[in-house]
Amino acid sequence: MSDGAATTSPLTRLPDGTVKQLSPLTGTRVWTVPGRASRPIAMDRAAPRRLEPGEATRLCAFCQDRYLETTPEKSRLVGPDHEELRHVPASALYDTVARFRRFGNLFEIVSAEYWRENHGFRQPSWVVDWARDYLQDPAGRAHIERLAAVRAAAGGEAQSLEESALDLVGGSHDVVVARRHVVDDAETDHQLVSSGVLTPDEHGAYVAFAVRSLAEIAAAQPHAAYVAVFQNWLRPAGASFEHLHKQLVAIDEHGPQTDHELRLLAGDRALYQHAIADLAMRERLIVAANDGAVAIAGVGHRFPAFEVYSTSTANLPQEHTPAQIRAVSDLLHALHAATGVHVPTNEEWHYRPPGAAWPMPWRVVLKWRISTPAGFEGGTKIYVNTIDPWELRRRAVAALAELRAEGRLGDGIRVGDECTSDDARLRYME
Repeated sequence: MSDGAATTSPLTRLPDGTVKQLSPLTGTRVWTVPGRASRPIAMDRAAPRRLEPGEATRLCAFCQDRYLETTPEKSRLVGPDHEELRHVPASALYDTVARFRRFGNLFEIVSAEYWRENHGFRQPSWVVDWARDYLQDPAGRAHIERLAAVRAAAGGEAQSLEESALDLVGGSHDVVVARRHVVDDAETDHQLVSSGVLTPDEHGAYVAFAVRSLAEIAAAQPHAAYVAVFQNWLRPAGASFEHLHKQLVAIDEHGPQTDHELRLLAGDRALYQHAIADLAMRERLIVAANDGAVAIAGVGHRFPAFEVYSTSTANLPQEHTPAQIRAVSDLLHALHAATGVHVPTNEEWHYRPPGAAWPMPWRVVLKWRISTPAGFEGGTKIYVNTIDPWELRRRAVAALAELRAEGRLGDGIRVGDECTSDDARLRYME
């Protein structure tokens, strides 16, 4: 088979065992060369360091003993029922323990100044009132003073205290942080809490909290065309802290990939069914499913990647019912658990931009960041992915079967060959 013929198909295995992939959505070309898949996927780490008494809750700025090192809190979830408290004042931050917290990123990708200077955005009255009230609390004023000094030192430009408070509480780049850096009984700094270490209920609350945050950011920033949602886990995947968190960033465009998919949808409304779900069923790449979502081993990714598709008729995450959000969360949690704590990952959310012409399903891509593209990739734009989709599916199915037997997965998850063609039916167009 010629190379040209091999690369016109989304997924082809050559006689020598090389697997060539072509992403149906991006056109990215990926090769998997025989013999490279056996390499370990967990990254080398420094030797475990024994924790001192009390250190587990103050390892980084996201930890529960260091609440005042982050920006004013927009909301937190507390107690076993994950009750939501909003706009907790600085003087009350330690009155409760936050199971999950949401606050503005101290160093935003798209800053409050960006929206002000480029779009003429002015904060609504409720944000102005919140900033004023925060400064009237002596603890809040001291908090803003410290944060303003940190930003001024990093950026070289000082603001008034009132301007700083307004930008710190009214930004459109938020962080959603889990309580624990390491497990509660941790003895070393290697005992990290990843998404897969959470219980299914904890992960469900985490994802639902992120969905609500997405909706609030979109509503609060009228000039935003999209809110990017992502999670970087471990430093090789871009995380500043090895403490579980998601980020949500409002941007004033969709991004080229979403625009490209919308152009493809103009010619084929059933693009994701035809190009993704049907391919996955045909090639036996379905990893798991439940009554609201399906997980597949993705084709044409630079890194080994799973894709979790909602099978709901809803398009935006915030349009999903709580049960539908939980279905996506349970499969995503299962894949994180199967991945393991010490594998660097990126989690990316994709969904139809509000106002887009064509329907798109909500999907979450989970990538294993286990290799570094180098000269070969840069020169050829052919990416070497060490694990092909079939092997990725095999590994995940085996791990999920064990996790389910141990009772660590959400209810109603079907694994591997238990899944049927009905599980791969996407309903986003209905």
